[in-house]
Amino acid sequence: MSDSRTTAAEQMETSFGFSSVNPGEKQPLVNDVFHKVASKYDVMNDLMSAGMHRLWKDAMISSLAPPRNDTKIWKSLDVAGGTGDIAFRIVERGGEQVHTTVFDINASMLEVGEQRAIKKGLADKLTFIEGNAEILPFDDNSFDAYTIAFGIRNVPKMEQAIAEAYRVLKPGGKFMCLEFSEVNVPLLDKFYEQWSMNAIPKIGKAVTGDGDSYQYLVESIAKFPNQEKFADAIRSQGFEKVSWRDFTGGVVAMHSGWKI
Repeated sequence: MSDSRTTAAEQMETSFGFSSVNPGEKQPLVNDVFHKVASKYDVMNDLMSAGMHRLWKDAMISSLAPPRNDTKIWKSLDVAGGTGDIAFRIVERGGEQVHTTVFDINASMLEVGEQRAIKKGLADKLTFIEGNAEILPFDDNSFDAYTIAFGIRNVPKMEQAIAEAYRVLKPGGKFMCLEFSEVNVPLLDKFYEQWSMNAIPKIGKAVTGDGDSYQYLVESIAKFPNQEKFADAIRSQGFEKVSWRDFTGGVVAMHSGWKI
């Protein structure tokens, strides 16, 4: 599986899983995948990760540390966060002054998130906006933090999205990305490859009736640049103090950088 991994972020624009597509063709295909999986997205996250995604996301919010007692409004932008998993954690962890904008290109995912926010009583601390991560409809220096969890690999022009993250962050703002990455533990890498390629599409078909979408999702994980290459992509857009932390032997990596 590692042999298929891309070496540079720009190569993801023409990669739809293991298939090659022309520039401009990936986004509609990705949109179709998430329209299909939206209603079962969070259930499948639990099944695919054996519940571990909850721990990874909790660790991300702990590292982000949204303020509890700030006297001024603290604003974060959660991109590709349609169903609200990260945004809910941010506003629940932070104080009264914390507000999060959930931004996603997929209306079906946003609809799920908005309904969940209402049920949780968090709607007044969240704003849901549909749009493209490559062209954010926000002013320069607007947000204190930018988060994206398990979404950057689905953005065709990843470096452009990272550049947009840099633009909308305030000086001193933090970029955080949680994404599947390259397993670096012997034996675990082989087990994870077999689990991803053989089990997850079958589970997806059993639970949602759609195995093809999950075939794409696991292939997109296998294609994503490894930890070091993705860190290079973040640095290339101006971020400083870029670092990452591996979880579960590199199954997932949490990258961060600062706009200084």
